Amino acid sequence: MSQAVIIIDPEIQSGAPVFAGTRVPVKNLFDCLEAGDSLAVFLDEFPSITREMAVAALEQARTALTADAQPA
Repeated sequence: MSQAVIIIDPEIQSGAPVFAGTRVPVKNLFDCLEAGDSLAVFLDEFPSITREMAVAALEQARTALTADAQPA
Protein backbone atom coordinates (compact mmCIF):
# COMPACT_ATOMS: atom_id res chain seq x y z
CA MET A 1 0.00 0.00 0.00
CA SER A 2 1.50 3.33 -1.00
CA GLN A 3 -0.93 5.42 1.05
CA ALA A 4 -0.56 5.82 4.78
CA VAL A 5 -2.32 3.00 6.59
CA ILE A 6 -1.91 4.51 10.04
CA ILE A 7 -2.55 8.14 10.86
CA ILE A 8 -2.16 10.22 14.00
CA ASP A 9 -4.41 13.25 14.24
CA PRO A 10 -5.19 15.03 17.51
CA GLU A 11 -8.75 15.51 16.23
CA ILE A 12 -9.32 11.74 15.86
CA GLN A 13 -9.40 9.50 18.96
CA SER A 14 -7.37 12.10 20.89
CA GLY A 15 -4.32 11.49 18.70
CA ALA A 16 -4.14 7.72 19.12
CA PRO A 17 -2.82 5.97 16.00
CA VAL A 18 -5.80 4.83 13.92
CA PHE A 19 -6.31 3.09 10.62
CA ALA A 20 -6.54 5.75 7.90
CA GLY A 21 -10.09 6.70 6.98
CA THR A 22 -11.49 5.20 10.18
CA ARG A 23 -11.68 5.86 13.89
CA VAL A 24 -10.41 2.34 14.69
CA PRO A 25 -7.29 2.47 16.89
CA VAL A 26 -4.41 0.31 15.70
CA LYS A 27 -4.10 -0.83 19.32
CA ASN A 28 -7.30 -2.82 18.81
CA LEU A 29 -5.50 -5.01 16.28
CA PHE A 30 -2.66 -5.77 18.69
CA ASP A 31 -5.07 -6.32 21.59
CA CYS A 32 -7.05 -8.81 19.50
CA LEU A 33 -3.95 -10.73 18.46
CA GLU A 34 -2.55 -10.64 22.00
CA ALA A 35 -5.81 -12.18 23.26
CA GLY A 36 -5.22 -15.10 20.89
CA ASP A 37 -7.82 -14.12 18.33
CA SER A 38 -7.06 -14.54 14.66
CA LEU A 39 -6.77 -11.76 12.13
CA ALA A 40 -10.10 -12.99 10.72
CA VAL A 41 -11.79 -12.34 14.08
CA PHE A 42 -10.39 -8.80 14.15
CA LEU A 43 -11.59 -8.16 10.61
CA ASP A 44 -15.06 -9.47 11.50
CA GLU A 45 -15.20 -7.14 14.51
CA PHE A 46 -14.00 -4.13 12.50
CA PRO A 47 -15.45 -4.43 8.98
CA SER A 48 -14.13 -0.99 7.98
CA ILE A 49 -10.60 -2.43 8.10
CA THR A 50 -9.47 -4.49 5.13
CA ARG A 51 -7.10 -7.42 5.37
CA GLU A 52 -4.58 -5.41 3.35
CA MET A 53 -4.75 -2.54 5.85
CA ALA A 54 -4.22 -4.86 8.82
CA VAL A 55 -1.32 -6.68 7.18
CA ALA A 56 0.29 -3.36 6.19
CA ALA A 57 0.02 -2.13 9.79
CA LEU A 58 1.67 -5.31 11.06
CA GLU A 59 4.42 -4.96 8.45
CA GLN A 60 5.01 -1.34 9.51
CA ALA A 61 5.30 -2.46 13.13
CA ARG A 62 7.76 -5.21 12.20
CA THR A 63 9.86 -2.79 10.18
CA ALA A 64 9.91 -0.25 12.99
CA LEU A 65 10.92 -2.87 15.55
CA THR A 66 13.61 -4.53 13.46
CA ALA A 67 15.13 -1.48 11.75
CA ASP A 68 18.17 -1.47 14.04
CA ALA A 69 18.32 -5.21 14.68
CA GLN A 70 21.63 -6.95 14.11
CA PRO A 71 21.58 -10.15 12.05
CA ALA A 72 21.96 -13.33 14.09
